[in-house]
Amino acid sequence: MHGLIGELRTVVGRGLAPDLTAALVGEVLAPHLQSADLLTEAQQVGDPDCYRQHLLHADQDGSLSVVALVWLPGQGTSIHDHLSWCATGVHLGQESEVRYRLVPDGGTARLVATGEFVNEPGSVCGFAPPGDIHLVRNSGTSTAISLHVYGADVSRLGSSVRRVYQLPADER
Repeated sequence: MHGLIGELRTVVGRGLAPDLTAALVGEVLAPHLQSADLLTEAQQVGDPDCYRQHLLHADQDGSLSVVALVWLPGQGTSIHDHLSWCATGVHLGQESEVRYRLVPDGGTARLVATGEFVNEPGSVCGFAPPGDIHLVRNSGTSTAISLHVYGADVSRLGSSVRRVYQLPADER
């Protein structure tokens, strides 16, 4: 993990635009995802009630955090967006993601699904606000584990989520 953190700091320290930072962080993360010793046994433990977050690292300056999310079959998030850029990579199992965009609808708003992706081990993606509204779930039959790198200190903030959306959403 120490080598990965150093590589991530190098990318983040370049001070690039958030969407470019997220993409480059994903490229740095990808080769580490298949490492058998990426996580300890304790960092791979899920929770039967909801997906579980294991904080692996948070820089004191708030520039980045690394979190392992452990998802048991069927577990997922609500539709949400983030406080900062984010890059994710699947370490184990399978995750499905539905991305949305917010559109006006006669004085209110609704969410329109713009894509659905099935992410297998080794796959990475990156995104940044405002184009980061999504829902993630374990769509497989076994435990899924993904690493998430955020451009914020989630140890201090408690979460990377900015908003949870309760608006009508078109399904794909």
